[in-house]
Amino acid sequence: MSLVRLDRFLANAGAGSRSDVRKIIKEGRVEVGGKKILDPGSKVDPDADTVTVGGRRIGPAHPAWIMLNKPAGVVSATRDSRDATVLDLLPEELRGGLFPVGRLDRDTTGLLLLTDDGQTAHRLLSPRRHVDKTYQVTLALPVAPETKELFAGGVDIGDGKKTLPAVLSDINGNTCRVILREGRYHQVKRMFEAAGNRVTALSRLSMGGLWLDEDLAPGAFRKLRSDEIALLAKAAGADMDMEITETADEIDVEE
Repeated sequence: MSLVRLDRFLANAGAGSRSDVRKIIKEGRVEVGGKKILDPGSKVDPDADTVTVGGRRIGPAHPAWIMLNKPAGVVSATRDSRDATVLDLLPEELRGGLFPVGRLDRDTTGLLLLTDDGQTAHRLLSPRRHVDKTYQVTLALPVAPETKELFAGGVDIGDGKKTLPAVLSDINGNTCRVILREGRYHQVKRMFEAAGNRVTALSRLSMGGLWLDEDLAPGAFRKLRSDEIALLAKAAGADMDMEITETADEIDVEE
């Protein structure tokens, strides 16, 4: 593969916007082949060079992907001073370099992907990609008849911008499924609050066409098959040379 600028490589790998990664580089937090690099314009070979940010490898040649059935009570983080994290559910030998693709809050359960592939993870979470995610929802009250139409038109969840249209299906009393094409902070809960209801249980079933393996008990995990990784790569988009400009705050979602 041809050489690329270090700042572009890091931005495309999900380490932040171009301005973010230039700052990280100048702070001396980036190493290439074990050597600290301070010039954002330095050239790297993504297929041959080992690039790390704060000790974490970015963009490995053969990334790891793990599907986890996240249980309630653990946080979607690589480390936490108070609570157990999703990485604590894995044996130590599998944890190196892995991070969760987005966040499910402490009490939300279901499909969570763990990887060391920063570029694909960034694209799966990018607001520009509109990757579908399906949730099973239990509510305090029965789903009102008008909620389906409300969600289809986008919902004002209090931050000055309506959500993208969402699909409400499989309505059965106080349970239903919701398909989102974005992932704003506590979005499902805030959408139902706007509809006069309250979420009491939330579980993610799918992401980017990949569904949670029904054989995985809460807390269980397995590596993704090659066809499943290909499915995620397709959902992330084929134009892998497109420059990403969203900041980490815009894509680091909690649903």
